[in-house]
Amino acid sequence: MIINPILMSLRIATVSTIFTLIVGLLISRLLVKFNFKGKDAIETFLLLPMLLPPSVVGYGLLVLIGRRGIIGRFLYEAFGVKLIFTWVAACIAASVVSLPLMYQSCKSAFLKVDPVYEAAAMSLGANKIKVFLKVTLPLALPGIISGIVLSFARALGEFGATLMVAGNIPGKTQNIPLAIYYAVEVGDSKTANILVSIVIIFSFAVVYGMNWWLKKKDKQN
Repeated sequence: MIINPILMSLRIATVSTIFTLIVGLLISRLLVKFNFKGKDAIETFLLLPMLLPPSVVGYGLLVLIGRRGIIGRFLYEAFGVKLIFTWVAACIAASVVSLPLMYQSCKSAFLKVDPVYEAAAMSLGANKIKVFLKVTLPLALPGIISGIVLSFARALGEFGATLMVAGNIPGKTQNIPLAIYYAVEVGDSKTANILVSIVIIFSFAVVYGMNWWLKKKDKQN
């Protein structure tokens, strides 16, 4: 059924975007706020999935979460948890490839926040957490929203790394890109055309809506 890969893609993209938002906010804030030895190396490592071929990223994940992988073997032997060829593995793959987009967007957003506003809030007695939640986060919100949209779209279209760690299992791990690939393989052009049309329309609507919201936000400011 066409609806199954659509729902699976939305499920994977939603979970991975929530994860990348939390991690992206935390890491970008720390790297923007503090200077320390090895900072450039950490940032380069975070951006690698955006530059490497998806097959390389997928293989790296296999080494980590596969049955014989470092993390995968521990989880299986200690708790009986199998990550490989599950929707969780698809979420991990989507998170890894979309994290660079979230990080870059959050980093740019935090860099644009004028520290004068933060200093003014602290001079009025606000602690660091309150300053971050009440001052920094609202000012950086447009950039963070952009990161959420881009990360969600990237996770929705993830194919290469997902195929290696989650496989193409209908109803279990098959997302839209995998369903399109399978439909083309078996000559089902009707299903492929429908899914491609859905992805194009959805992606256009998301990007158009984000641009509209950002322009409206700029006019209000």
